[in-house]
Amino acid sequence: MLLHKITLEDRQVVCQNGESVLDALLREQIDIPHACREGACQSCMIRSLDGSPPIAAQKGLKDVLRHQDHFLACLCYPQQDMHISLTPPADFFTEASVIAKERLNAETLLLTLQSKEALDYYAGQFVNLRRADGLTRSYSIANNRIHTHKLTFHIRRLAGGRFSEWAHQELNIGDTISVSDPQGLCYYLPNQPEQSMLLIGTGSGLAPLAGIISEALHHGHAGDIHLFHGSREVDGLYWIEEMQQLAGQYPNFHYTPCVSKGDAPAGFGAGRANDVAISTLPSLKGWRVYLCGHPDMVNQTKRQAYLHGAQLQDIYADAFHVASSTLD
Repeated sequence: MLLHKITLEDRQVVCQNGESVLDALLREQIDIPHACREGACQSCMIRSLDGSPPIAAQKGLKDVLRHQDHFLACLCYPQQDMHISLTPPADFFTEASVIAKERLNAETLLLTLQSKEALDYYAGQFVNLRRADGLTRSYSIANNRIHTHKLTFHIRRLAGGRFSEWAHQELNIGDTISVSDPQGLCYYLPNQPEQSMLLIGTGSGLAPLAGIISEALHHGHAGDIHLFHGSREVDGLYWIEEMQQLAGQYPNFHYTPCVSKGDAPAGFGAGRANDVAISTLPSLKGWRVYLCGHPDMVNQTKRQAYLHGAQLQDIYADAFHVASSTLD
């Protein structure tokens, strides 16, 4: 009888012939979330740390989850010994230096860091930034992964926000800050270069979308790429000229700035970015959709995109949850 060892931290479990990883862990009284045992609820999703799990154990998962070697324990019948993790990887930090600060608009800062260690990230992921006193906030990476040592962020200033106010007012070129390992599943993979892509963002939600677009164009993405970036007023937008120039350079990239208050200038969409996008592109069957910004917009647009033909598997979202003004 062929047996395989499952290593979890400092524990080893023997997975018997015909036994799933979930059953083996539960047999040894290792607590793991689970429900349906059929791969439908995905509550038993865990990660392989030493290579790809069996393909059948990744049934129904988004491609970015498969790419990071996540799998469903209830569907996994090991074909070899496995080293697994039930929790996200430990939050390792590396030191980075501030090499540039630039205003994108009155409330948004473009912060550029140079990290000591090369970071293995994907365009659209986020990191935790931590200052010397331990105060930590999450920000999306705004550049593509060509620059493994250089990271850019769009930091929107919040009234009374401890971290954002500090970044805007006190953080100086030459200062150091700690940067975590990259996280998140809302990123670009060059596995379907012909697939059309819709990207909708509000405010500083443009940051991860800009990285995704840059990465896609760098890889020669052939499908149409539509970006809708929205704000209440024109002053809340930024990189308008840069995106317009990019659209002029790449025929398959289309950019629509949107304002939801007052009259929209020529070439702008009038209304909320998600509504303008859906009215412009009423059929999203076969499209990949990226949503970044206010949670209400993200949740509403998920429903809209699904109702207009996009598959749930192809909808990637990053809601920017804002803490209270005293906490940032």
